[in-house]
Amino acid sequence: MDGTLDHTMIRVADLEESLDWYRTHLEYEEKDRHEGDGFTIVYLGPEEMHADGAMLELTHNEGEEPELGDAWGHIAVRVPEGELEDYYQQLMDEGVADYRDPESCGGRYAFVKDPDGHEIEIVQRDDGALWSLDHTMIRVEDADEALGFWTRKFGYDEVGRWEADTFANYFVEPTDAADEAMSVELTYNYDGRSYELGDAWGHLCVRLDDLHDDWDQLMTRDAADYRDPESCDDMYAFTKDQDGHEIELIERDLEADSLFPF
Repeated sequence: MDGTLDHTMIRVADLEESLDWYRTHLEYEEKDRHEGDGFTIVYLGPEEMHADGAMLELTHNEGEEPELGDAWGHIAVRVPEGELEDYYQQLMDEGVADYRDPESCGGRYAFVKDPDGHEIEIVQRDDGALWSLDHTMIRVEDADEALGFWTRKFGYDEVGRWEADTFANYFVEPTDAADEAMSVELTYNYDGRSYELGDAWGHLCVRLDDLHDDWDQLMTRDAADYRDPESCDDMYAFTKDQDGHEIELIERDLEADSLFPF
């Protein structure tokens, strides 16, 4: 199993508004597009994106207004070390709303929101392209189960953790992942709260070496049989984690004319 995180999918109400926002403020370019019956999918990412870097998938369903839940937290994008304040001010000068500035976050990170309210953390990293995806944060109701899911089902490693008085963050990614690759941040609040998924966040996507062989391996490891390859015309598949976050599984030919398998 490859295990590289391929993309994070979010749903947007106004595709052109969202495309303009990500192109203008994060300097993303369109990597691919698929027009379906009543929906459009667009992949975005930095121009100089690493082969193991993750893309952002925007999905627009005609006539629908996505609703944010709280089971998904944010995506995080990278700026160089020591330049957080400069890039945050650049976003402010471009008209992005002031949500959580660097000073309010101890000078270590900051947050903005896109037009649909998806939270975007800005973190300082010297690896990866400017504004490239660093991690996607999801909230989990049981840290032990969540860590077990990612380490047993996908063979991920825990590569970092931060524990506070009321919550803990755990970072997981494939063994020997590239520095430019995206990781998953698991946030666990100690107060036992539960979360609503909403539909404004869609899924994480994991690359596989062989869709059918790796799907069989996941079934052996007791992953949820949500949408098997056959039900997806043998082009992709979906499982879910213990909290219901959807995970797409896909083979990706990065040299193909189109990134879509369909």
